[in-house]
Amino acid sequence: MEITEFSRVLKLERQRNNLTQEELALRAGVGLRLIREIEQGKSTLRLDSLNKVLGLFGYEVVPVRRKPDAQG
Repeated sequence: MEITEFSRVLKLERQRNNLTQEELALRAGVGLRLIREIEQGKSTLRLDSLNKVLGLFGYEVVPVRRKPDAQG
């Protein structure tokens, strides 16, 4: 499985802050399974849950309009 940008950022920030996955889950108020899924690059995640975790490190996922020439 390819690691997504979210998983790279989360793992790096978690390690910089000397947190285990379990500690991060507790601080974010989410399950350990979610932390593991994010770090493993799971492609289907709820944005509110992802934002709970990333928010601890000052990040947020928000909608961004595609460029007009982008194909969906």
